[in-house]
Amino acid sequence: MRNYTPVIEFILLGIPNTEGLENMLFVLFLTFYLFTLLGNLLILLAILTSSTLHTPMYFFLGNLSVFDIFFPSVSSPKMMLYLMGQSRTISYQGCASQLFFYHVLGGTECFLYTVMAYDRFVAICHPLRYMVIMNQRVCAALTVGTWLGGCLHGSILTFLIFTLPYCGPNEVNNFFCDIPVVLPLACADTSLAQRVSFTNVDVVTLVCFCLILTSYSRIVLSILKISSSEGRRRAFSTCSAHLLSILLFYGPVMLIYLRPASSPWLDSAIQVLNNIVTPSLNPLIYTLRNKDAKMALRKVLTQKVYTSGL
Repeated sequence: MRNYTPVIEFILLGIPNTEGLENMLFVLFLTFYLFTLLGNLLILLAILTSSTLHTPMYFFLGNLSVFDIFFPSVSSPKMMLYLMGQSRTISYQGCASQLFFYHVLGGTECFLYTVMAYDRFVAICHPLRYMVIMNQRVCAALTVGTWLGGCLHGSILTFLIFTLPYCGPNEVNNFFCDIPVVLPLACADTSLAQRVSFTNVDVVTLVCFCLILTSYSRIVLSILKISSSEGRRRAFSTCSAHLLSILLFYGPVMLIYLRPASSPWLDSAIQVLNNIVTPSLNPLIYTLRNKDAKMALRKVLTQKVYTSGL
C-alpha cells in the first residue's frame, strides 16, 4: 500500500459562475428557507389542531411537511454561511453527514410519494372501503416503513462512498456534498462504488416512479368512469397537488442521477431547485386548491393573531 495523507476537510466551491452575486443569493435563499420553515410549520400545526384534517391523506401530508422542514436544512445553513463570507470548508464528518441525511431524506420522500399515491388510489378506486383499508395501523406501518427504507438507502450509500480513501484534491464542485461531486475525489478505484451507488439511486427512483404511475393509471381509469362532470372535477382536484409535487421532485432527481454527462453549473442549479425551491412550494401547492386545508390554516392564523392581540 502506498502512503497518503487522508483528507480531514473538504472545500465547497459553491454554485459555479456566481462570483459577485453572493449578497443577492444570500437574501434570495434565506427568503426561500424561511418561507419553507414557516409554511410547513403552519401546515403541520393546522393538521394537528384541526379535527377535520385527521384523515390518512393529511397524516401523510403532515409527514411530508416534516420532511420539507428537514430536507433544505441539510445544505442551506452551510451554504448561507459561506455566502455571508464565512469559511467554505466542511469537515470530513460534516461532509459524510450531509450526504447521509440528504439521501436518507431523499429516499424517504420517494417512498412517501409512493405511499401517498397508493392512498389516493384507495380513496378514489375503493371509496367505501377507504377508512377500513387505510386504518391507523396501516398508516403508521407505511410511515415507519418509508423512514426505515430511507435510512437503509442513505446508510448503504454513505458506507460505500466514505469507506474509500480520500487524499486530495478536496474541492467539492457544488454547494454541498453529494455522490456525483464527492466520489471523483477518492484516491482509489471507484468503479464498484459508482455502479452500486448509482444503481441504488436509480432503482429506488425508478421503482417508486413506476409504482406511482401504476396507481395513477388506475385512478385515471376510475375517474373517467364517473358519470358527472362535477364528480370527475373533484376527483382530479384531490390528485392534482400530489401530481405537481411529484413532477417537481422527480424531474430534478432524474436530471441529476440519470443523465450520462454532467455539467457543474446545471447540476448546481437543479440542486437549488430540488433542495431549496421545491420544499417552499409544497405548502402553496397543497393549500391553494384544498378548501379544508385553507379553512384550517385560516383558523390557525386567526387564533394566532387573536392570541397576539390579547
